[in-house]
Amino acid sequence: MNQRSAVPTVKEFNTMSSDFHLQSILVIDDDLELTEMLSTYLSSMGYQVQVRNDGEEGLSEAVSGRHYDLILLDVMMPKMDGFDVLKKLRVSHSTPVLMLTARGDDYDRILGLEMGADDYLPKPFNHRELVARIKAIVRRHNLSSTGGAVEQDLFVNGIFLSPSSQLAKVDDVELTLTTTEFLILRLLMLNAAQRVTKEEISLKILGKPLQAFDRSIDMHVSNLRKKISAVAVDEKIKTIRGVGYMLIVGSH
Repeated sequence: MNQRSAVPTVKEFNTMSSDFHLQSILVIDDDLELTEMLSTYLSSMGYQVQVRNDGEEGLSEAVSGRHYDLILLDVMMPKMDGFDVLKKLRVSHSTPVLMLTARGDDYDRILGLEMGADDYLPKPFNHRELVARIKAIVRRHNLSSTGGAVEQDLFVNGIFLSPSSQLAKVDDVELTLTTTEFLILRLLMLNAAQRVTKEEISLKILGKPLQAFDRSIDMHVSNLRKKISAVAVDEKIKTIRGVGYMLIVGSH
């Protein structure tokens, strides 16, 4: 698979380097040519890049204790595919993950999102879109981590959320949420009892306009719902068909 056109030149990367605030990236992909180019270009901008060319080694590095700001994860790899890597990773780590999927393979995209990926990007990808996706993921992860200097804790209908400590609870039971799920829940709580459109969620949380037939928002909300319903005794998130979602407000 030739990905040479998917990667910018060193000059192009240096031009865009001021937009990056990334310190460490783990690339897990069996395409040796692609990973070598990505490592060279990102390292030339001062970022620490680690590369693993199969799923088992990638997972081992991802959970080794070393901090990564982002993981670029391929789907089809030897020894362990990207889905298995992601599934095992999410047991103990919430590191942002951008899945690299085959173009036109909706099954891979949906499954990756269901398993907790933050976003996906079809191969072969345009380098500017890759940069945009990385920036958006890191930006929302940083927002979730800092929570804002003076942002207050939220409590709505049995759901407690603390942006400053990245803590979410339902009926006093702590939830394990991805960064994207956490921020979607925060947005719904800030707009409790009001409908929040999919377009608004896509722009404010994913950092991109909502595309036709894009089910990423549905998958993230579905994952969030499953985690809430596992401990809640009543429905918390209502679907507004064809529009978006609303956090239900009720006595608890």
